[in-house]
Amino acid sequence: MKTPRDVSGDDLARALARYGYSVTRQTGSHMRLTSKKKGSEHHVTIPAHDPLRVGTLSQILSDVASYLDISRDELMEILFG
Repeated sequence: MKTPRDVSGDDLARALARYGYSVTRQTGSHMRLTSKKKGSEHHVTIPAHDPLRVGTLSQILSDVASYLDISRDELMEILFG
């Protein structure tokens, strides 16, 4: 699946909420999300930009997919279907 080009930081934060991610803090234009879904904490920082740069979004998705032990394509299919 091709990485979407029109995803904002807020949209991504809402989509990741289904995996237990919640905003734990925000400093300036960056949000820090934390998930404890797999027993250990996982932190990811998302810029609150609209839209996110493709490379930034791709890196965030890869990091989250690695934590969840699924492929990046599976994660994108679930989040952006």
